[in-house]
Amino acid sequence: MTQTGTPARAGTSRPSPRLNPAGPVRLTGRGAIITLLAVTFVSQLSAAWTGWGMLADATFVCCCGVVTYYTRTSGLRGVVVSPPLVFLAACICVEALTASGTFMAAEGILVTLGTSAPWLFTATALTVVVAVGRGYRPSISRLRGRSALGASRDGRKPR
Repeated sequence: MTQTGTPARAGTSRPSPRLNPAGPVRLTGRGAIITLLAVTFVSQLSAAWTGWGMLADATFVCCCGVVTYYTRTSGLRGVVVSPPLVFLAACICVEALTASGTFMAAEGILVTLGTSAPWLFTATALTVVVAVGRGYRPSISRLRGRSALGASRDGRKPR
């Protein structure tokens, strides 16, 4: 038999299949969420002043990807679920600052959420994809164990 590849050299290791940031920057889960909130707030505030809503939405999607990429693996659980909540919180704050009244603020929140829905779904999907690429794996067996434990506390057998 002939060997088609070159033999591996001793001392060299294969790179890990995970997406790992090359730089020294690492964010905790809370730091990543706060960064995402600050960038989203500033971009939505500038969009409210200039009328460039699409720029704020694109900034949100890019920031979700970057923040997830630079978050430590231990903090990815919180980052994966936070984009919709962060977007809503930033939207409420911006509308509270820029709207002329309570009814106008409520209307502005609903209009912003409605027009930004595709961007919000895209950002959430990007966050999940990057987190899975970084090594985040949700534990399904723990979730199943919790539901069985909760059922046994009631005195019923889990099905």
